[in-house]
Amino acid sequence: MGDTMTEEKRVPPHVAIILDGNGRWAKSKGMPRNYGHVQGAKTVEVICEEAYRMGIQYLTVYAFSTENWDRPADEVDALMGLLRNYMKTCLKTAAKNNMCVRVIGDKTRLDDDIRKRIGELEDATKNNTGLHFQIAINYGGRDEIVRAARKLAVQIQEGTLAPEDITQEKIGNALDTAGIPEPDLLIRTCGEQRISNFLLWQLAYTEFYFTPIAWPDFSKEELEKAVAAYNKRDRRYGLVRE
Repeated sequence: MGDTMTEEKRVPPHVAIILDGNGRWAKSKGMPRNYGHVQGAKTVEVICEEAYRMGIQYLTVYAFSTENWDRPADEVDALMGLLRNYMKTCLKTAAKNNMCVRVIGDKTRLDDDIRKRIGELEDATKNNTGLHFQIAINYGGRDEIVRAARKLAVQIQEGTLAPEDITQEKIGNALDTAGIPEPDLLIRTCGEQRISNFLLWQLAYTEFYFTPIAWPDFSKEELEKAVAAYNKRDRRYGLVRE
């Protein structure tokens, strides 16, 4: 039966990416780390377009973690400057590509002007029907779960929720990603094989793909390789091979 069976190519509906290797990529070229972050931001633009062309519906990228504040001050400042510029660029890209943008993470530590730009971006794109693009900024999986637990604790305190009524669905709805399907495929670039506190709850059944390619060099072809590897996996739910 295997000889006659035609395998159906599947495009994962939701792809999450840990954008790793910007600094190492820049260092390998004799450039400062911030140069790598600038190039990495350009790669995000390219991959957003390519992902949507391939039929990917949701793309979530890990842009700035809760641990990234521990980096040298000048690098953090440069990243925040890049983020400010990226919010402007992303607004134009979203309008051009009908992209719906959402920022996940704890926004309270971000400067007021950045929070304002995030709000404007989310509001302007909320009704777009193209790629759903999630950017994780000041995000940590453990921090997200703690904040979700606090939300549920407040509901219990207010008497609107009983402890025995807490379900996986209610926890999921208290997370930053409420309403977004869980990732089907996680890609991490630059050779590291760990999830680094990213989407801890949501990655429970996700397929992982690791590549030695640094994020600034990640391309349409590399995305296609990751999807091809995903197609070789036997998924145990959803579309399953006979």
